[in-house]
Amino acid sequence: MSTTTWIVIGVIVVVVLWIVMVYNGLVGLRQRVSQAFADIDVQLKQRSDLIPNLIETVKGYAAHERGTLDAVVKARNAAIAAPGIEQKVAAENMLSGALRQLFALSESYPDLKANQNFQQLQSELSDIENKLAAARRFFNNAVQEYNTGIQQLPAALFAATFGFHQQTFFDLGETRAQLDKAPSVKF
Repeated sequence: MSTTTWIVIGVIVVVVLWIVMVYNGLVGLRQRVSQAFADIDVQLKQRSDLIPNLIETVKGYAAHERGTLDAVVKARNAAIAAPGIEQKVAAENMLSGALRQLFALSESYPDLKANQNFQQLQSELSDIENKLAAARRFFNNAVQEYNTGIQQLPAALFAATFGFHQQTFFDLGETRAQLDKAPSVKF
């Protein structure tokens, strides 16, 4: 074999090793995104598990507020059934809005607001919301790193070929304005 052949083989080996390293890096980033979303999913499941107890507690004090209670139940069911990230984000945003309405409703019922079970559930839900916010930030950071990784050269040359596609941020999107606005409770 000639020197030229060895050089060509060496270049091919280096290029293949380089592609393998870039591919493995992208796989690592994609796994981090998946793990971050799994962390969010755990918090969402815990929140969904608390909601039936919260609804039952509120029912005893505010039975005639059926519309608010039904909205929370409907939003919870939609959030549980959401198949993909985009659908889950939309459903969870709807659920957050419904829960805000429910807690605003509690302001009108001093007995409910003073109920120890309600206070404990509200405290647990608040704790979960804080953990959920942290998990969302971690997820969005992982998505940002992943999306940047697949868009930067040299990975951008073959990322799509290997099945690496943009991920969606867990964002409040259009519902942010609704969530920032104070809920209104009418009787």
